[in-house]
Amino acid sequence: MSDPFGLNRHIILPGPLKLDGGTALAPVEIAYETYGTLNAEASNAILICHALTGDQHVASNHSITGKPGWWTRMVGPGKPVDTDRFCVISSNVIGRCMGSSGPQSIGPDGRPYGMDFPVITISDMVRAQAMLLDHLGIAQLYSVIGGSMGGMQALSWAANFPARVASAIVIASTARHSAQNIAFHEVGRQAIMADPNWREGRYLEDGKSPDAGLAVARMAAHITYLSEQGLTEKFGRRLQNRDVKTFGFDADFQVESYLRHQGLSFTDRFDANSYLYITRATDYFDLAEEHGGHLANAFKGCNARFCVISFDSDWLYPTSESRNIVHALNASGAPVSFVELSSPFGHDSFFLELPALDRVIDGFLKAGGL
Repeated sequence: MSDPFGLNRHIILPGPLKLDGGTALAPVEIAYETYGTLNAEASNAILICHALTGDQHVASNHSITGKPGWWTRMVGPGKPVDTDRFCVISSNVIGRCMGSSGPQSIGPDGRPYGMDFPVITISDMVRAQAMLLDHLGIAQLYSVIGGSMGGMQALSWAANFPARVASAIVIASTARHSAQNIAFHEVGRQAIMADPNWREGRYLEDGKSPDAGLAVARMAAHITYLSEQGLTEKFGRRLQNRDVKTFGFDADFQVESYLRHQGLSFTDRFDANSYLYITRATDYFDLAEEHGGHLANAFKGCNARFCVISFDSDWLYPTSESRNIVHALNASGAPVSFVELSSPFGHDSFFLELPALDRVIDGFLKAGGL
C-alpha cells in the first residue's frame, strides 16, 4: 500500500456515506494533502477546512493554476500552523471539483453525475472528512481550523464529533447563513443556470461549460468578500488604462476590470455545477436548527477549546455572527477566546498579510500544550 501521507493524495473509500438529504454516496472519493509528520501517538493532527472556493492545496502549488497554496503564509515550517510540530491535513470537500466526489464524478450510468449528484450539506462534508481521518488512523484532532465555510465545518466537527476535537479555530464565519447571504448565492446560481451552455447541468457531455454565467456568479460573490474601504483604497474611481471615459460599456473603471478578471480566471479552476452544490450547502447550514433550535445545545458534551475570530470590516459574516457563536459556547460551558481584529480587507482578511491574526493562531495552538 502506498504512503497515505503527502501531497496530491487521492483515496476511494467504499462508503456508504449517509447524507442529510436521505440518500447515500458510495463509493466516496476524497482528494487531500498532508504536511508534516504524524507523531507516534497520532496526537498532533490539525485539519484545515477550506472556504467555498478553496481546495486541498493549502500550502502547495495549485495543480491547475500552478499558483502557491491559498494559506502558504500561515502553514509551513516555523509558521503559526507549524508543520515541524503538527501533521496538517486538508481535504477537498465532497461536491467540489478538485478530485473529491461531486457532480463531475462519473455516475452509475457511466456519465458525469451533473445535477443527479445528491445535494449535500456542511455536515455531509464533515462526515466524509471523518471517514478520511479513520483511513489515516487519526482518532482525535489536536485542532480543526477553518475560515468562512471552513469555519462552518469546524463548528460542525465540534458539534457532531465532540470526542474527536481537542480545539477549534473559527475565523470569519457563522453558525447559520443569513437571508442576505442566501440571496447573494441565488443571484450567482441563477447566472449560471441562465447561461445557455449550462444545459440543465449536462454541459460536460458537450465539452462546453457555462463560463459566462460562472464568471458573473464569481464577480457578484467576490464583492461580498471585500470591503468598501478596501475597494476605495485600491481602486477608487480611477480609470483603467485611459485618461477619459469612453461613454460606452467597456471596463472604464479599474474596479470593473478587476472584477472581470476575477470572474474569467475563476472559470479556469472551478466547475459551475460544483458552485451550485457548494453554495447550496452553505445556504442550508443552520447549526441551531440541527440541535433543537438552540445553538448552545450543539456544543453540549464538547470539551474542546475554541478560538473565534472576526474582522471589523467583514460585512459578509460580521462580528455579530461571531458573537452569537461565542454566546452559545459560553452558555454551553465551553472554554472560548474571542477577538475582533481590525483590517481594511473585509471578509478575505484571513487570506492576506495580517500579523495580528498570525499571533492569535500561533498563541492559541501553543496554549494547547503540544
